[in-house]
Amino acid sequence: MEEKIKKIGESLYRFQSALGESGVSLDDYIRGNYTDKWFSDDMYRIMAVRTTFLNAMTGFLVEEGLMNLEKVMLSIVTDPLAHDIEHTPTIDYKGHTYLTTHSMIYSKFMACTNPQIKGVFVDSPNIRLEIESPTHQQRGRYLADFSQMDIEVRRNRGLTLEDYYHNSSKVIEVLNEDMAKIKDMFERMIVRVCEEINRRNSDDLSKLGVVMEVPKTPFPSFANDESRDKYGAREYEEALGRETKSQFFWITGLLRENYDLVYPFLSPDGSVVEKKNVRSGQVFNYDILAKSIDADTGKQTPAKEILSGAIREWLFEPMIERIIANRVLKVRPKFVNGNIENIDELGGYGPFLYFASMKDSQGRPLFPDTMGGGIGIERTLYSVLRGKKVEIIDDVTFFGKNPDSHPLYLF
Repeated sequence: MEEKIKKIGESLYRFQSALGESGVSLDDYIRGNYTDKWFSDDMYRIMAVRTTFLNAMTGFLVEEGLMNLEKVMLSIVTDPLAHDIEHTPTIDYKGHTYLTTHSMIYSKFMACTNPQIKGVFVDSPNIRLEIESPTHQQRGRYLADFSQMDIEVRRNRGLTLEDYYHNSSKVIEVLNEDMAKIKDMFERMIVRVCEEINRRNSDDLSKLGVVMEVPKTPFPSFANDESRDKYGAREYEEALGRETKSQFFWITGLLRENYDLVYPFLSPDGSVVEKKNVRSGQVFNYDILAKSIDADTGKQTPAKEILSGAIREWLFEPMIERIIANRVLKVRPKFVNGNIENIDELGGYGPFLYFASMKDSQGRPLFPDTMGGGIGIERTLYSVLRGKKVEIIDDVTFFGKNPDSHPLYLF
């Protein structure tokens, strides 16, 4: 510990020296980047909106019958993520190495195992060491540590591997029904949040220069591949935002994480669908995007993603093939007499995959079929409050660690 403290002190010494060479004192830096913001009326108003936002979501989810889950910040397995990050931080404890969690995705699945539990939610912490902008531009959406409301709901549909292989019409009918249910739940949650913020924080919104609409349901919804074909991979989110006047809208069918359901994916002969041949209609996931609205002009800002979710892969056989296809792992687990013969090749995935393969006394999988999502707290505040007072995501945080902002995070 003493060596680590010494290393931190040496880093701060170099940082303070660099400030001095540019004519800035540590006092100037702390005031300009921290205390001025902490004392500001804008920060007070943003925190008031944040408090209503979280309380409204929590109240809604409790009313829906979901149960609160404890936070999981250390694990041997975490969300692999489909996008590049710098690295996953590790912590050595009691002779073992643990990962800091990118999200609580795997914890959410397993917490839904008990059939008495309708679903779970948790205001979860996340650590993602996002790569700095290659063009050194403020992207305004990334934070190294952030919080999101993680939500997962049991589907309880009982579809078997036999159904998966040989009764695709039944499976697709059920999946479409469940997509409609989970999208409706998230829409009603957003409506509740907007109603509460308008009721409790109308003056705060006015002073921040933005309007919060109570959206009509269902939200506009766009298929990912059709939107990309129409507008291009780089421009389609903002173009869709211009196309619809709704402050919130959906994009569905985004091929990315290994746990977001792709159906059909695995065939009885063991072959899988090539990524290039997967269209949005086969990917049962979704994003909600949001914009802010200027109180004076009514002008809307470019749309940003605030919530990502999906119906989840729930059967072991396609689940492991998705993990292999996404190059999370190179090998499949080999189960022998209650153990995993090649557990050393699976990183932290061994225990998770063993549980995913387990069955009850009637031969039914123990792993739950679920659907859910995570809504970023800071990202949502940034998206809906952006305007005269809020320019980058740092502006809605006390301690925001934006990779595009500070060379060293002091607090």
